[in-house]
Amino acid sequence: MSEQARRGRALRWAVPVAATALVAGAIGAGPVIAAVQGDPALPERTAEQLLASAAQAGESGLKPMSGTVMQTASLGLPSLPGLSGAGGASPAALLSGSHELKVWYGGEDKVRFALPGRMSETDLIVNGDQVWLWQSDVNKATRVKAGSAEGHKERKPGAWNGGAHEALPTATTPQRLARDLLGRIGADTTVSVTSTEKVADRAAYQLVLAPKDPSSLVREVKLALDGETFVPLRVQVYARNAAEPAFEVGFTSVTFSPPAAENFTFTPPAGAKVEETSIGELTGEDGARQGEKLKEGEEIREKARTVGEGWTTVAVLPAPELEKLTSAPEGEGPAGQDAGAVTDALLKSAKPISGAWGSGKVVQTKLVSALLTDDGRLLVGAVTPEKLSEAAGQK
Repeated sequence: MSEQARRGRALRWAVPVAATALVAGAIGAGPVIAAVQGDPALPERTAEQLLASAAQAGESGLKPMSGTVMQTASLGLPSLPGLSGAGGASPAALLSGSHELKVWYGGEDKVRFALPGRMSETDLIVNGDQVWLWQSDVNKATRVKAGSAEGHKERKPGAWNGGAHEALPTATTPQRLARDLLGRIGADTTVSVTSTEKVADRAAYQLVLAPKDPSSLVREVKLALDGETFVPLRVQVYARNAAEPAFEVGFTSVTFSPPAAENFTFTPPAGAKVEETSIGELTGEDGARQGEKLKEGEEIREKARTVGEGWTTVAVLPAPELEKLTSAPEGEGPAGQDAGAVTDALLKSAKPISGAWGSGKVVQTKLVSALLTDDGRLLVGAVTPEKLSEAAGQK
């Protein structure tokens, strides 16, 4: 494989995944408190108190609830063919447009996600050991087994809450994203709080997290916490010099009460095609291959390194590990096709860059920059290209 082809393949598989992950993963928050005054609809609380309440709410576990979540991404990407429509059910679809997700949570063993499309709906229903995936566009109901014989360990029923994100890659909720953000507390952030927000018709506190380092592409992150339960209702990520969020996920409606039992029951409609599969088969891999990928992923993470910390962390993947990451054949199912479409568009917008470390190509969106060097390294961060170039010079 030529060097140019290898670099193109590297971007094809690595950049879409990295861009999605870094919306959450490259963001940190810190303890510098600056309370904002106003006409509070809720009792005044400091940011320290709110962070503690949010952490306590997270530790006690999600209470029964239901609601509708809207996720919107406007990352400043070039046109993405075939990925701009609402309701896309692939990881690449997260990078553009708006996506609605309906959620019912009755406990660890009772979970349902519904992802509406233009003229269709995809549902994942978990009710104890009964797990169904319904795809109305192809009139197919799939009974999902908890494990497979090829080394895929049997899951406990509650573990299906995480499995939902394998079956529905766009099943992102404010709680999931806020948990990642609040778990990355650092000393490089100014935190302010207001108590005048209203989200999903509920009074909410809003934490505003702003990085101090101007080389971060993130201007601020706003976390809206329910004023009664302290459950995250909305997360908004703002890029510098932008009035609207570059990425937002939040409830448009929410009820904190147990959903009706019928939400977790499913019977395939008459005439529907009914199949049975495992979660590995559902995602295009058997248990043995999933185990191999997990092992490969661990090895890659061990050999990857980071430069900087907090908001300006840059992930550096060396050439040998990048080759492993990109060794899967292109076009393996919708995810591979989507990754290819995203990368083709990104490559057209890539610009040459050079420094004492050498030369390469850099792609910048509103929130994420990626640098692929001619010597085969991939550097990704929620930082300016100049910061990536600086990191590239640190061997």
